[in-house]
Amino acid sequence: MMQGSDMYGRAPFLDTLTDGARTAFALLGTRSTFAAGDVLISEGDRAQELMLLHEGVVKVTGRLDGDVTGLMDIRVGGEVVGEVAAMDFGPRSATVTAGGDVVATVVPRSELLPFLRANPEVELALRRVIGIRLHRSNRWRLDFGRHPVLVRLARVLVELALAQGKPGRNSLRIEVNLSQSEFAALAGAKTETVQKTLRQLREEGLITTGERRTEVRDLARLQERARLSMPAT
Repeated sequence: MMQGSDMYGRAPFLDTLTDGARTAFALLGTRSTFAAGDVLISEGDRAQELMLLHEGVVKVTGRLDGDVTGLMDIRVGGEVVGEVAAMDFGPRSATVTAGGDVVATVVPRSELLPFLRANPEVELALRRVIGIRLHRSNRWRLDFGRHPVLVRLARVLVELALAQGKPGRNSLRIEVNLSQSEFAALAGAKTETVQKTLRQLREEGLITTGERRTEVRDLARLQERARLSMPAT
């Protein structure tokens, strides 16, 4: 299932290809299904397959200090994971876990590299994905260093809603089962602070939350919150 671009203009990989290239790329690899909690990619592993997501949501996590794991990103249908190692840039830098039912095509490096040599426009698109993700990571790091938690969390919610929100009754339902600690990891904040900030956004009528369920009730106002310059929390 294809998704729109997020608030930073990050379009799914498949959306950046021509129709012909997209059709040819879809013939590669083997389609597989994964259940919630299944690990698609393990950090530190030397496997070099690229995975193209068709349906579902995955969580990208990395080891921090000791055994602590932090949530780094979320990927949805139309995006790729494992592209860095597949391009022979070293071992896996993160773990990718299914957030629900996931359908993905597993493309071994032995198929990927000859295809990219024969289709340089696809290789360029894939390298562009890598570059955009690096730029986005740096941009977020800079932005988050100068914004309070309310703005950072609002930006996370806006991006999730724009990237893979599903229309509900007067809302956009975020189809990712995220705990408050995972929201905190994405926003670069303490879990307790995120709990208070989520409560504030609920009281303002911008979102509703349930058991690992979040709905954006007023996207326009939430976008305003994401751009506010406020005293640091």
